[in-house]
Amino acid sequence: MQKKVLITDAVDPLLISGLEAAGYACDYRPKASLAEVRQILAPYAGLVINSKIIADAAFLAAGPNLEFIARLGSGLEIIDLEEAERRGILVHRAPDGNCDAVAEHILGMLLMLAHRLRLGDQQVRSMAWDREAARGWELKGKKLGILGFGYTGRAFWRRLAGFELECMVYDKYQRDYPGETELEELLAEVDILSLHLPATAETLGWMDAAFWQRLAKLRAGRPLVLLNSSRGKIIPIAALVGALESGIISAAALDVFEQEKTALYTAEERVLYGRLVEMPQVVLSPHVAGWTKESKERLAKLLLGRILSKAARI
Repeated sequence: MQKKVLITDAVDPLLISGLEAAGYACDYRPKASLAEVRQILAPYAGLVINSKIIADAAFLAAGPNLEFIARLGSGLEIIDLEEAERRGILVHRAPDGNCDAVAEHILGMLLMLAHRLRLGDQQVRSMAWDREAARGWELKGKKLGILGFGYTGRAFWRRLAGFELECMVYDKYQRDYPGETELEELLAEVDILSLHLPATAETLGWMDAAFWQRLAKLRAGRPLVLLNSSRGKIIPIAALVGALESGIISAAALDVFEQEKTALYTAEERVLYGRLVEMPQVVLSPHVAGWTKESKERLAKLLLGRILSKAARI
């Protein structure tokens, strides 16, 4: 009998045509909710997901015929990997599919901050030319720290080569990479800090208020520029806003946030996010760093190859 694959998010058509050519029957439901997917999951041998699907143990129990799960992107915090392994479910992902898109995006946000491009754009549109207010600063000669040297960290590092700045890199689980240093040294010395970390038990909530207070002492009050295109839950929103308002963080480029579902904001979160969006020293985007036309196609190609090879890529 023909095996079925449920696709729960928008994908490039080549993934569907490739799976069908390999003998799978594809059910394309990009608008299906988590609850709807759980209800219909039982007959499927394969599942293609993005971040809206939380494949915890209860969810996986609803898919007794699952043979594989393919993650459109990199983050595996949405999948109970131990339970998937126990059930013999292969897990595929493609962090190499959108790392270039993320690297370009965060570089663009950094340049917006450095050269005050948002302010300049607003001035021209309102015919209020204040050149001194729009004076920026250069990347050349600065120290930039990269925390996490996986696919996106490396892609970002490669793109910085022509800017004549010093890159310092720290990754707890890797060694022998360019710019390798220790965490404390990096945090103490850099002018710009770019996060490229996964959401794990170690990193979730790591940069809380106590972290920023300790960092202020470590840096003797010298502020830094923060870039985060990895996971928002690394920095609690209260700690982030506090560090910005106190000047520990002088400017920030943020593509990810602790709570990205605005309908679920608590009263406190509404106030905190309201303060964040009013800050002129912050550039924001809606978790789209990895979403380009090219990355959509690349993710499909990579996942198709990994699904058909039946080799898990964690």
